[in-house]
Amino acid sequence: MDIATLLGLIGGIFLLLFGIFVSGLSFFDIFDLPSIFITFGGGIASTIIANPFFRIRNLIQFTRFAFIERKSSVVEIIVRLLTLAERARREGLLSLEDDIAELEDPFMRKGLQLVVDGTDQDQIRGVLETELSAIKNRHASNIKFYSMLGGYLPAFGMIGTLLGLIQMLKNLGTGDASAIGQGMATALITTLYGSIGANLIALPIRDKLLQKDADEILERSVMIEGIIGIQQGENPRVLKDKLASFLPPAERPLLDEALGSR
Repeated sequence: MDIATLLGLIGGIFLLLFGIFVSGLSFFDIFDLPSIFITFGGGIASTIIANPFFRIRNLIQFTRFAFIERKSSVVEIIVRLLTLAERARREGLLSLEDDIAELEDPFMRKGLQLVVDGTDQDQIRGVLETELSAIKNRHASNIKFYSMLGGYLPAFGMIGTLLGLIQMLKNLGTGDASAIGQGMATALITTLYGSIGANLIALPIRDKLLQKDADEILERSVMIEGIIGIQQGENPRVLKDKLASFLPPAERPLLDEALGSR
């Protein structure tokens, strides 16, 4: 579980409700069922219209990545690649076959299998970069759902505001203060719902998925350079310096510690 996502969502809701209650409002002052239908119903419906069915069908599957902590890290990947590079340099590329069978990551497994099969360096890079591009496009396609939702929710909040103003103006001539007040409440609450839905749910989930995507692309890029280095028979020390450049300077000592503890 990604604690940051969960804490942020729960903390945001709690602080929002706390601020509302401190201001003297109650839960029922801000709860308006028609406004929920207008804002969230309209926003979600428009997002569904704008996306193909397969993306809607996979909505839960790709949304869960915002709430799941990924275990792999760049340091662990580099250590694994350097271990394989040392073995390949010492025993030959064919000695990696047993290690390939134990690899859990399909991307690394595919790349190393190409190496063992004697595939040309340019072909290996081409195959892996094509798959990396497909991963980027797939992630961007899924993340786009929340970008759209983050735009449609405030838009339907404004639509609800206009409907509330129409209701208020319609009853203005009757002198019915309660009807006028109800129309004004609907007008304001829909805007509130649209802002909350976009800025506390849709856009933060989009940004978390973008960060997860960036992390995975970085890991795959490290794998590509490591696999090519193994295929070329690079000195593990030289390869280590090359792969360490993917790490921020503050994390590079962690790589040295991990390699020193082997």
